[in-house]
Amino acid sequence: MAPSTLIRVAVVNDYEIVVAGVASMLAQHPDRVRVVELDSGVPVLSEVDVILYDTFGQVQGDGVDLEDLVNGGDAKVVIFSWNLQPDLVERAIERGARGYLSKQLNAEQMVSAIEAVHAGQIVTPAAEEPVEHASGSWPGRDHGLTAREAEVLALITQGLSNQEIAERSYLSINSVKTYIRTAYRKIGVTRRAQAVAWGMRHGFEPDRSRIIDGSGKKR
Repeated sequence: MAPSTLIRVAVVNDYEIVVAGVASMLAQHPDRVRVVELDSGVPVLSEVDVILYDTFGQVQGDGVDLEDLVNGGDAKVVIFSWNLQPDLVERAIERGARGYLSKQLNAEQMVSAIEAVHAGQIVTPAAEEPVEHASGSWPGRDHGLTAREAEVLALITQGLSNQEIAERSYLSINSVKTYIRTAYRKIGVTRRAQAVAWGMRHGFEPDRSRIIDGSGKKR
């Protein structure tokens, strides 16, 4: 593919480590896509073709503010998530998302889906299936936390209750409690206040930064 046809992509999530992990996957195909902006907690600034919105610790479904993401531009929004419930996917597409991708996709599959969206197709998962192995990176991965455990801990660090976490992450309250127990065991805490303190020390607070084409950080 000629350089002039490279698809310009912005990766959006409130955690720098998450957007960097997604960007590193896309960087495996520099002849097809070019990540021109990484955004954590700020609107997309550059002119891009596709905005890839990673749902780690974020609002989802019809809660995603697509207009705010696009920020007045013409970019197509693609959701990158491990929550593949058909009603959630349907609501995101109804709100204007042009793609909804499973976090189980590898780099080649993700780039192919982005190319399809850029070409005018609406891309959604073939069927709801559990995401066993999430792609990319997340805070706490080097401490043995799974992606789901890390997301729950991130939401605890943000101050959400168990019920609010269940609603945000589309999990049952019992699943949330299970993830909390296993996460606490791995990080060596027993109380919520300890978990919040651990999370604040280990990158679980949302970031606010923008990196444009490797030029550095803007706040």
